[in-house]
Amino acid sequence: MINVTESYVDSLAQNSGAIKNGKDLVKKNKFPLLQHSEDGTLLFGECQGSGKEPYRCSVDFAAPGQPVFRCSCPSRQFPCKHNLGLMYAYAAGQPFAAAPIPPDILEKREKAEKREEKKKESADSDTPQTKRKTNKAALAKKIASQLEGIVMAEKLIEQMVQTGLGSVDKSMLQTMEEQTKQLGNYYIPGIQKAIRDVILPFRIHTDREQAYSEAIDRLAVLQSLLKRSKHYLQGRLDTPDAPVDMTSSLEEWIGHAWQMAELRENGHVRSDVELLQLAFRSYSDDARGEFVDEAFWADLQSGEIRLTRTYRPFRAAKYIREEDSVFDVVKAKEVARYPGDGNARVRWEEAVHRRAASEDYKRVQSFAKPSYPEVIKAVKNQIKHPLSDKHPVVLLHYKEIVRAGESYVLLDENNRQISMADIAYLNEPTTHLLPMLNETLLKRQAVLVMFEQRMQEGRLTAQPLSIVTPEAVVRLLY
Repeated sequence: MINVTESYVDSLAQNSGAIKNGKDLVKKNKFPLLQHSEDGTLLFGECQGSGKEPYRCSVDFAAPGQPVFRCSCPSRQFPCKHNLGLMYAYAAGQPFAAAPIPPDILEKREKAEKREEKKKESADSDTPQTKRKTNKAALAKKIASQLEGIVMAEKLIEQMVQTGLGSVDKSMLQTMEEQTKQLGNYYIPGIQKAIRDVILPFRIHTDREQAYSEAIDRLAVLQSLLKRSKHYLQGRLDTPDAPVDMTSSLEEWIGHAWQMAELRENGHVRSDVELLQLAFRSYSDDARGEFVDEAFWADLQSGEIRLTRTYRPFRAAKYIREEDSVFDVVKAKEVARYPGDGNARVRWEEAVHRRAASEDYKRVQSFAKPSYPEVIKAVKNQIKHPLSDKHPVVLLHYKEIVRAGESYVLLDENNRQISMADIAYLNEPTTHLLPMLNETLLKRQAVLVMFEQRMQEGRLTAQPLSIVTPEAVVRLLY
């Protein structure tokens, strides 16, 4: 039989409203008929709606990692609340009667299988000689346009620097935003976003000193980005056969949206990967104009801490599935890794869930870094590179969490310390929760932390995100 947990159903829902609506249907006993196929690959039934005829809904797990949702209701949301309710009822242990698969679903399955067979035949027949080749003329035209956009961006920043940050007023901001908007025609959305990051502090802060400080830091990143992007793109224009950069995150910084096929072709995929989510958060990125759903995962094979990130444009957010905390172990058929170092971003398309067990938590604990000097050295080396992630996330083993004045410190087995405090980047405090924890959680466990270099204080600080015990993940941020 299929393994359907409440957490798994939550992860399939478009948003929190859909979760509530689906669960309400079960609470109100709206399913007069609940059935499953003999082989356990199909859940189907009827849900009473406002009309005389019930809605016929089904969830097809013929492909375990890619369930297919069908319902006779008019909703454009997939899965609809009736599909969700059907799965919540199954997860809750409500009785489902074994029944033959309906003929219309058998017919749809056959058509789907034929489509998959044709895709497979097409893929098998492809050879390096017959695969679609890059249109060099089109690529050269795109790169030339990108370089032109970078020149425009350089002039915009030069004007801002020459005028002086102290001269940035409402009128100048409006002019800069209009000029930044024009960069949308040059295939450099990442650079466009970086410029908006420089402008943004003057929009949101009334304290000019704070605005200057943030703008200067972001300006340094932007100037490095423009310099590296220009050199890289000019090299690709001069040498059309040069491969795309798969060793760093520069392409993503420029604005390239990696496709699964690209990552697969460049060997950036692994099969049958199990991951356990350790922390989750959602926030708004005003420079991008998008909501961001971000999660940190422990790879149960390698022990590496991976990152997933989903973007939902403000204007289209209600049409895009909202990610959420996941408490099960996720087994992905194929995981693609984005170019870059540190907490490399990953994604997958097909996955099944299973309940996390004590062995999983213990395994995650075993990956925790025991030596703080080594961790601090690695974090500082990463942070010093202009285009690196300035907030690395690391899983640390600790002997004890102790109070030090108004803050807290982590102690390793040799009593070497890492100071803990809330960091501005997260904008979500967690350290105030530490005194509320059971004392057993404060000794010899593992903690997931996000680092930040406090330049003015000249020290490295870590904010706790989660504590991993042999029996659970205690989330401070989710």
